[in-house]
Amino acid sequence: MINQYGQNLSLSIFGGSHDTEIGMRLSGFPAGLAIDMEALLALMARRAPGQSPLATSRREKDLPIFTSGIADGTTTGEEIRAVIRNENKRSSDYSFVYDTPRPGHADFAALMKYGDKVDLRGGGHFSGRLTAPLCIAGGLCLQYLAQKGIHIGAHIASVGNVNDEKFNPVSVDNSIFEHLKTMSLPVLSESAGELMQAEILAAKGDLDSVGGTVECAVTGLPAGLGEHMFCGVEGRIAALLFSIPAVKGVEFGAGFDVARRRGSENNDPFVTDGKRVTTLSNHCGGILGGMTNGMPLVFRMAFKPTPSIAREQKTVSLSRMENTTLKITGRHDPCIVSRAVPVAEAAAAIAVMDLLLDDMKPEVN
Repeated sequence: MINQYGQNLSLSIFGGSHDTEIGMRLSGFPAGLAIDMEALLALMARRAPGQSPLATSRREKDLPIFTSGIADGTTTGEEIRAVIRNENKRSSDYSFVYDTPRPGHADFAALMKYGDKVDLRGGGHFSGRLTAPLCIAGGLCLQYLAQKGIHIGAHIASVGNVNDEKFNPVSVDNSIFEHLKTMSLPVLSESAGELMQAEILAAKGDLDSVGGTVECAVTGLPAGLGEHMFCGVEGRIAALLFSIPAVKGVEFGAGFDVARRRGSENNDPFVTDGKRVTTLSNHCGGILGGMTNGMPLVFRMAFKPTPSIAREQKTVSLSRMENTTLKITGRHDPCIVSRAVPVAEAAAAIAVMDLLLDDMKPEVN
């Protein structure tokens, strides 16, 4: 299985949902960063399962154990390796998937590609469980970027048909990021959060699930990061975002809305205060020609509904090649969007740090 991301950083994630451990390897990370372990654990806790009736009841501590790359709490410049122990597994819940693949899951495609020896317990390597080690790497990158004056935050933009307010794309207030991190449903509008909770509980009560979107913003970026065409900012960030299970869409700035506008409406006029060039609007989401323009980088991610639902669904028996049905038991999120918020921040941090390191490569004579 091919599993690596980064041009300057090199991130790989290993293990499966029901293996003894899962983990990550991160090379290219600069030496000298003193790790704030409390902040890292807080990020991990926001993603962890078993936190509320709106999430799966599977409980995992998700404590990162560093085995290399950090000495006396400080990065050494060597490869950083960290693992998380899987402690609350119920593999018997998944014995059926080798014959009757679950609709909406990777089961069928994985069996066709890798054969019947592929690990599908709890989704195996295709599970959202693998976003836990992604958050370890992203948590380190978030701390590195913060020292450079670059900050990242996200909120739930929608659940089902319930929409939250959006970040002000021209002037995102960093202080709101810290407030969002304290919320079980991180939203800008309290009333929207209440409606979202009702939407999730309604889906759960119907033995169903519901999807949603997450909006993320990055502030403090210098202008000129990235490249045109194949190494553009959108492509490098989206490549990592689409590696997150359940992500089915990504848009930057105004996204698909730009297709309904005229150029006079969509162009972001340039202005200056005599010291700095900014734009009056930010429909481009802080990116022009694949490069940052110094405005907040804003993007949204669409998450599909959790495919594991207790309602009867149509599938096939692969051994008999007959149509059949199944009901999925076990422990599953009625909506994964709230737990996806810190994952979005982590993924954005990894991609942005990889971009930032473009300008720190030593010159070759």
